[in-house]
Amino acid sequence: MSEGTWSALLPAHEQVRAEVRTIVDEVVAPQAAELDRSGEYPWAAHRALVDAGLYAPHLPAAYGGRDADALTSCLIIEEVARACASSSLTPNVTRLVSLVLLAAGNEQVRERYLPAVTRDGAILSFALSEADAGSDVSAISTRAVRDGDSYVLNGAKRWITNGNVADFHLVVAATDPGPASCFMVHADDPGVRVGAAEDKLGVRASPTCPLYFEDTRIPADRLVGREGEGLRLALAALDHSRITIGAQAVGVAQGALDYAVRYIEGRRQFGRAIAEFQGVKFTIANMAMKLAAARELTYAAAARCAAGAEDLRFYAAAAKCFASDVAMEVTISAVQLLGGNGYTRAHPVERMMRDAKVTQIYEGSNEIQRLVMARTLLADA
Repeated sequence: MSEGTWSALLPAHEQVRAEVRTIVDEVVAPQAAELDRSGEYPWAAHRALVDAGLYAPHLPAAYGGRDADALTSCLIIEEVARACASSSLTPNVTRLVSLVLLAAGNEQVRERYLPAVTRDGAILSFALSEADAGSDVSAISTRAVRDGDSYVLNGAKRWITNGNVADFHLVVAATDPGPASCFMVHADDPGVRVGAAEDKLGVRASPTCPLYFEDTRIPADRLVGREGEGLRLALAALDHSRITIGAQAVGVAQGALDYAVRYIEGRRQFGRAIAEFQGVKFTIANMAMKLAAARELTYAAAARCAAGAEDLRFYAAAAKCFASDVAMEVTISAVQLLGGNGYTRAHPVERMMRDAKVTQIYEGSNEIQRLVMARTLLADA
């Protein structure tokens, strides 16, 4: 099934898709199964995206980026996720953090971190969640106390993607005045400790770790934006980043659909290909139909992101929620179509099903996304 027929795709978008697909075919796909087994970070895919200028294309040219729109970022994430969801996650998180830096960082902060991303492939983490502050981000307890020309951080963060490989962490910590502020913390700052990586169901090659801050002293010029606006900045960035989670989900679903189609065309039972059976045709048609709808909604959200549309929050939440639900449904159907083979690691659809699950959970669970959508519709919500 073609993914390039949407009316808003420009030749530049198609060129990016082709560039990424070459990297996926040559670097990402051959390593995906082994990385899932080993849990090793996808360094080769990371380096290939950096070298091609596709790791952070949304950044301005002044910082080494391509000035690319949100749809370009979606296409990159989608194409990588078709073969390996883990490999698609690090550029997504780096985008999330860099959006905060672009929105609120002064020129000194931007110059310090953004060229390092495009030039050196610096890895960023978004340290917002805590053990008791997941969906309720206002409950964060990590604190940053001003002490002269420094801030001293104490606390712990949980479920931090890239936690043990990130060069820099964007940490949201409670401050006075205001509920919270954003800070850039370096991985080698004294008092920063990384906990053991989680043993996860899916996206196993993308590390998820707790971070601990014990009297971590950082210069005051690493404050991003103003004191007290940390939650606003973080939540605003998530409105943009959730679109690329939708794209990731679309990519995972597309990979599962592609594999299932090839399988049912080659698998024979009762003297003919199982693709000829009506029930199988209905299943594959429903998979493709829902995937097409998820892709269009995600691309529409990306267009609103680029335009700064007032309804971006609704569309970002809708794209993330709908696409991830579709990804879960499509990957489960793919496993079912493969029967016993689908339940084995000899075929990638079981990995894709495991990977799809987390897209319904991170960057705000789908229950939270439905609340976000409702609040944009109801005046007293």
